Amino acid sequence: MSSDSANPPVRKHRLRRMFRLLAAMIVLLLLAAGALLGYLYQKELPPIGDDIRSKLLDSRGNVLATFTSDGRSRDPVELSQISPLLIQATLAVEDRKFYDHAGFDLLGMGRAVLVNLEEGNRTQGASTLTQQLARNLYLSHEKTWTRKAKEAVYTMQLEMKYSKDEILNMYLNEIYYGHGAYGIEAAARMYFGKAAADLDLAESAMLAGIPKGPTYYSPYNHMDNAKKRQGIILSVMADLGEITQSAAEKAVQENLSFKPQGEKDTTVTAPYFRDYVRNLAIDSLHISSDELDQGGLKVYTTLDPDMQQAAETAVEQGMDSSSELETALVSIDPRTGYIKAMVGGTNYRANQFNHALATTRQPGSSFKPIMYLTALSSKVMTGLSVFNSEPTLFHYDNNRKTYQPKNFGDKYLGEINMRQAIAASDNIYAVNTIMKVGAEKVAAMAAKMGIDSPLQSVPSLALGTSPVSPLEMAAAFAVIGDGGVKMPTTAILKITDAQDNILYEAPQLQGETVVEPAAAYVLTRLMEGVFESGGTGNRVASIIKRPVAGKTGTTDTDGWMVGFTPELSTAVWVGYDKGRNIATADGRRAAPIFAQFTEKALESIPPKIFPIPDGVVSVYVNPQSGKLATAACPTKELETFISGTEPTEYCDQHGEGESSDPAAEGSQNITAPLKEDHSLWNDIKRWWMN
Repeated sequence: MSSDSANPPVRKHRLRRMFRLLAAMIVLLLLAAGALLGYLYQKELPPIGDDIRSKLLDSRGNVLATFTSDGRSRDPVELSQISPLLIQATLAVEDRKFYDHAGFDLLGMGRAVLVNLEEGNRTQGASTLTQQLARNLYLSHEKTWTRKAKEAVYTMQLEMKYSKDEILNMYLNEIYYGHGAYGIEAAARMYFGKAAADLDLAESAMLAGIPKGPTYYSPYNHMDNAKKRQGIILSVMADLGEITQSAAEKAVQENLSFKPQGEKDTTVTAPYFRDYVRNLAIDSLHISSDELDQGGLKVYTTLDPDMQQAAETAVEQGMDSSSELETALVSIDPRTGYIKAMVGGTNYRANQFNHALATTRQPGSSFKPIMYLTALSSKVMTGLSVFNSEPTLFHYDNNRKTYQPKNFGDKYLGEINMRQAIAASDNIYAVNTIMKVGAEKVAAMAAKMGIDSPLQSVPSLALGTSPVSPLEMAAAFAVIGDGGVKMPTTAILKITDAQDNILYEAPQLQGETVVEPAAAYVLTRLMEGVFESGGTGNRVASIIKRPVAGKTGTTDTDGWMVGFTPELSTAVWVGYDKGRNIATADGRRAAPIFAQFTEKALESIPPKIFPIPDGVVSVYVNPQSGKLATAACPTKELETFISGTEPTEYCDQHGEGESSDPAAEGSQNITAPLKEDHSLWNDIKRWWMN
């Protein structure tokens, strides 16, 4: 028998072995696939929704908001609360075979691969709604094989564990529609001012086209692009037989009525504070973004909900919503350093930049109290120190440079003291003061009080030419309000994990005395004059029914009001983002916002006087002579001094034979100086009469 006759059996044997091996591999693959599917079916998906999103809590332990990767909350609705037209439009443009596939559109993926090979890069994708949902819920949007593998696993699990309607409902509540609107309900209300259930065909097709490119297809940003995509979606819907061609044409022609871009979202509470806390947690406390997004953390904060509402109301009523004028309000409890309220702009939806943290704004005259505190605490000046308010050319830097400030409206008051200068916001007096004290000492005092922004040690620093933030100004004035004690500015009290284990707790720090309490109190008394007759804050004095001290400030581009009560130190700023000059009327918006907020925020708290520290003495003086007043003086004013800096000579301008010797008894022209009794009752009477 030839060798060739043995070959057929050998070949048959080999083929039989290969077939058996192939069959075994197929069985093993099927078993492995079955095991994998069984494992995935049994394995729990990561929790979704509010179960994993960290929560922001206010000072009373109430939930203010949830943290997400986008920093915003959703407004979920049921599928039955969404217009069927929106659902049809979404499926037509995003996933026509959604109800037919098991999570993956294999034909679509094949087409996408061919197109990408032809183009030479990844220009086309074929993600189903389930794949998009898996990516949005659990993954980042990076284009890596690891992420794609995870996406495939989560896609299979979603298809196993949820019905198609449930997946579609989750998708429509999760997808981003631009301009801070996540989910169809938020989008419908933002763009059209109506519920998702009430969207008509034209509106539905418009919204369904946005998620593909939230910026490129935004009707606010690119109406032409949005209209073209709307037309494509309506055409596809007509081709699929979901609507008639005439209905599609009519919808294309419909004149849609959009809400004004950035219209106030009343459902969002303290959004600027929420972003501030998020950044603090990530940058300062090293809590990862993933932990905040999906860690189920609880972030306990200092924000007072009533005060925050008072702040938002004051800003809303004090600003013109149709103007581009921006604002910021931040309020701190001087006794603790806790941030109680924060508003970073007129409209978060239109502009997410937090102006309360902006270190690019000149504080103007609102900076002057820091300089006057430097002068008082160094005891080189008192409230009675006099300078001549007149056009003045100042020489500095060893006479190599000059500086010539002006008063507002070119109004000069002649010889004035510190109280008058603060009330009238006199610039000449202020620059005289910094020349006497030293700009370096003023900058050092500002740094001790909590101003971290770099300050130029030049004469113009007296007029607030170095930019600072509203938060820094509120913190600095809190030092004055707390009698010279600086408390660390605090927003986060505690962070716990999902099992309530403490991850972070704010240390119980003692305040640092950065300036003599007596100096802080003397300055406070002088700053109260801003709200009295002749003061720059007098026009809002009738709004505030409690002791308050403060200072206005105005530059060409900025308007300020910074002030404090014993309970709150508040900075309010107004201005434009793009360097535009502000009108005089716009600059004056800050004071009413400050006054309305302060009164409303403290409406349930009885008025308190500023506590009087040791080392303070108050005496009646004659305002003309600046000496101790006697009974013969026709006018007397009560002035407060650091003990040892008060005048010691009696006024001798009235009557003949007056003596400065109070021991001379029996003389009708000789009287002892009049001093104030610092009893609680007398202080209450003093405040009430003012």
